[in-house]
Amino acid sequence: METALIAVIGTLLGAVVTHFFQGRAAHRTAALTRAEQLRQERITTYALFAGAVIEYRRAQNARVYRRNGSQAESTRLESYERRAAARQALVRVQLVCDDSRTVELARRAFEVTHHIHEAKDETERERRSEEAAGALDAFIGAAAPGVR
Repeated sequence: METALIAVIGTLLGAVVTHFFQGRAAHRTAALTRAEQLRQERITTYALFAGAVIEYRRAQNARVYRRNGSQAESTRLESYERRAAARQALVRVQLVCDDSRTVELARRAFEVTHHIHEAKDETERERRSEEAAGALDAFIGAAAPGVR
């Protein structure tokens, strides 16, 4: 009788301990899954933002080159489309990034790129374009450690 009672208590204790550890493992697995999904979302978002800003920069440079030519209007409209895409990508960065410095660097990359078309001459256009490229590099440098 004592042996049976000890066996029942042992079985119950084993079931309780197993349940406890399985619950902890399930919570840990869920947390790791959420963290990996967020990391993947950030990688996608940051890459899309970088690509959108690169295309916006290209369109802004083209806008300066063609501001007096026959393609001035189409080039200007293309830059507007690229600006909208870059702004949408910036909003996504703001939604998934929890580092205020990285978000501020993304905003700066967008803003500096936005002002390229205001250049008065080729030297200023080149300086502004390089500044935009540098601002994007600063964003990428700040964002990269958070997705490694």
